[in-house]
Amino acid sequence: MTLLDVQQLTLAYGAQPVVDRMDFTLAEGEIGCLLGPSGCGKTTVLRAIAGFERVRGGQIRIGDQCVSSTSIHLPPERRRIGMVFQDYALFPHLDVRENIAFGLGKQSAEAQRQRVDALLDLVGLSQQAQRYPHELSGGQQQRVALARALAPQPSLLLMDEPFSNLDVELRERLSLEVRRILKDTGTTAILVTHDQNEAFAVADVVALMHGGRIQQRATPYDLYHRPANRFVADFVGQGVLVPGRVVGDSRVQIPLGTLRSDTPIDCGPMGVCPVGATVDVLLRPDDIVHDDASPDTATVLMKAFRGADILYTLKLDNGVKLLSLVPSHHNHAIGERIGIRLDVDHVVTFYDPVPPPAPANA
Repeated sequence: MTLLDVQQLTLAYGAQPVVDRMDFTLAEGEIGCLLGPSGCGKTTVLRAIAGFERVRGGQIRIGDQCVSSTSIHLPPERRRIGMVFQDYALFPHLDVRENIAFGLGKQSAEAQRQRVDALLDLVGLSQQAQRYPHELSGGQQQRVALARALAPQPSLLLMDEPFSNLDVELRERLSLEVRRILKDTGTTAILVTHDQNEAFAVADVVALMHGGRIQQRATPYDLYHRPANRFVADFVGQGVLVPGRVVGDSRVQIPLGTLRSDTPIDCGPMGVCPVGATVDVLLRPDDIVHDDASPDTATVLMKAFRGADILYTLKLDNGVKLLSLVPSHHNHAIGERIGIRLDVDHVVTFYDPVPPPAPANA
């Protein structure tokens, strides 16, 4: 069942358009994410869903109720929405238990106690119930904020950059904890972030935004392996685009060999690419395997040590640069030549209407 339905949403600040005719839905119990760079409109969309911004066009429905349109604007307190903010927004004069119970004022004292006890156990803070926010770590404060937002059992939970104030290691761990808590409670939620690692760790489905529009809405796996356009390919993960030429049915030739796609190679307005068409082929670091036995070699230009792995920037003899993620016990020097081979499961191409220049010695 669809819980959130956003149709043709248009938002603006004065004469400045921010979001242009956006459509997306969220099923009951699903965790969605609005991902994108600063200024793409993702936080404005979240504020419109919460009721803090009026729409210029389109509508927002929660369940079977229209909460926003050009003629309807249900106030935030009547939308049954929970919010988790970037700065946690905890009450400094209230302890953990009192912060969580803040939105339960209409319930009996016993009902409040039972609900708060259940949430303290869910977020792992039963031993900290009597502490004040300043006595907690950043991760603990974030869990209190989440428990407080969940306490009134909202129909929809909105999270605005909730991990941005945390260090990297804690951010990764808490992202997984938050997903577990949301799934355990069956909560429908939207996360807004510019960090793809957070998006991938928390969300079931991710909508990548740019310029006020959704560029692609897909699972994290499909965003990475099947990007819809060059912006998605560049924003999600790492990779390089190398020149290729279509040489047959679903086959494309690149400097390291021939790749076969499991779908016809698309050339935009031309439809399926004809033989001879030029395309750009996306190669991820995991598509280039270090192999000492391979006859194909490349020169190490740069290396980034990542603990278990090293990310190498490589250069072929024809000047094409590649990225390769290699186990860190293969520690090669800058300038060294190493053997490489292709191991591409998903062939991703983008049509290039301009053929590459002919070699200088042609």
